[in-house]
Amino acid sequence: MVRAQNVPHAIVPGFLKEKEMANKPLALLSVSNKQGLVPFAQGLHELGYQLVSTGGTASSLQAAGLPVTQVSELTGFPEMLEGRVKTLHPVVHGGILADRSKPEHMAAIKEKGIGRIDVVCINLYPFAATVSKPDVTLADAIENIDIGGPAMLRSAAKNHGGVTVVVNPEDYESVLQEMRINNGATTLATRQRLAVAAFSHTAQYDTLISSWLGANMLQTPQTAAELPPALSLSYNRAFTCRYGENPHQKAAFYTAPGVTEPCVGTANQVHGRELSFNNIYDLNAALETVKEYSEEQQAAAVIIKHANPCGTALGASLAEAFSKARAGDPISAFGGILAVSRNVDLAAAKEITGKNTFFEAIIAPGYDPDALELLTSKKSWSADLRLLVVGDLKGWRTKAAATGLDLKRVTGGLLAQTPDHIVVTAEDLKTVTNREPTQDELDELLFAWRAVRHVRSNAIVFSKGRQLVGVGAGQMNRVQSVRLAVNQAGDLAKGAVLASDAFFPFPDGPEAAAQAGITAIIQPGGSKKDQETIDVCNQYNIAMVYTGVRHFLH
Repeated sequence: MVRAQNVPHAIVPGFLKEKEMANKPLALLSVSNKQGLVPFAQGLHELGYQLVSTGGTASSLQAAGLPVTQVSELTGFPEMLEGRVKTLHPVVHGGILADRSKPEHMAAIKEKGIGRIDVVCINLYPFAATVSKPDVTLADAIENIDIGGPAMLRSAAKNHGGVTVVVNPEDYESVLQEMRINNGATTLATRQRLAVAAFSHTAQYDTLISSWLGANMLQTPQTAAELPPALSLSYNRAFTCRYGENPHQKAAFYTAPGVTEPCVGTANQVHGRELSFNNIYDLNAALETVKEYSEEQQAAAVIIKHANPCGTALGASLAEAFSKARAGDPISAFGGILAVSRNVDLAAAKEITGKNTFFEAIIAPGYDPDALELLTSKKSWSADLRLLVVGDLKGWRTKAAATGLDLKRVTGGLLAQTPDHIVVTAEDLKTVTNREPTQDELDELLFAWRAVRHVRSNAIVFSKGRQLVGVGAGQMNRVQSVRLAVNQAGDLAKGAVLASDAFFPFPDGPEAAAQAGITAIIQPGGSKKDQETIDVCNQYNIAMVYTGVRHFLH
């Protein structure tokens, strides 16, 4: 037996005992995701690679009848500390990191009896899957932090001049095909591409760990409001879009790992052509708006056009909620995005597919089978309709606590803020006019307040009977938003209530609403001219309440 020099207790692996195997290249495989593992290992074996592995990966390969050398045989040192230490050894990293172009490196590993590891196939402990479990503990999360895996991936990626590193099962077949036509080797271009993928993999892994631990170990009442001094982001490309906001722009949709909140990033598409960039953006706006009403006893429906709700309503049934939402602005609703708070049943599907209707996409907790059949068989537009399932929406606020920061990109930087998830209840409201709102007005005001936070500033909504009847969005001055809402509502403004996402800088907005027939107003308050606005409301016998909370949405 040949012993490695100057390495206490180290023995040269069993494959070096056989002279005819001494020059075999080594392939180190250690994966959590076993998808495609056996065919890939079989291909490497057929190409003349000696397979080296650990734990469950070795067991899977042995069960498939493949010859495997355990890493402990390679290092001459057994796994210890419940598997926490097994690959952190010079025999492993020397075999990976030796620069094949430097004779002194090759002489050094030969002197120590270290074999060259030319292929490293690793994917890491499933940290994202672990922390996605609703009952995950801190101890579970800690145990699923991989140490040796990232070290080997980084070693292999650094030494990509001579080492092929593979992290994605999707790459297995293309790597094998290239090796078969290149005498068991890969090209430098391929190794460079795979090295970048490996570094991206470990960077994303570390980012997820840092973010999750930061949210779960450091978020005390004293630190919860603090923003991190450095911000690392981790997203996976879900798919490439046909184009971006406009046909000349390229685009892709990236999702964050570990998210449990029901959202467009966790939804599954069950019908229709691929989603566009604008579809996804509007689906997000629709779903986030309908989630405001997910705890209601009544069903909710929201119709979005260009990121703004053109229809929002509650109803005793989903069919009623949809009909009311569409009636709020049937012209804008055509070709919009629909989100609902309940499973789509047949009655709702009949309304959705009625005369003069068309939707780009629908997102819902689910679809009854007969409703799905109807939605996917309407000849005039079913081929263009995308259907998404997002699951139960109840309790989303609790899950949203772990979704992290709200981010907005600017050229050369990134704005980060805590999400606008604050809830305003009747107990939070302050009446500032002579007249108190009636109970029905109060309920209507809270309905409108939840809707206006999802309208682009300057935002004004009119609602009546738990239905948006007028919307003014994205104007440069607030009175113009009021005028737009008045124009859209028409006669329905009489007896409706108004919600404003921010205070009125002048009393002209409330006066225009009062002249249209508004009976109650909800707004944050805080303007220097608040008293003038209050005087106008008293003049028209309008009840006005302050929330003390602003909901700008840019």
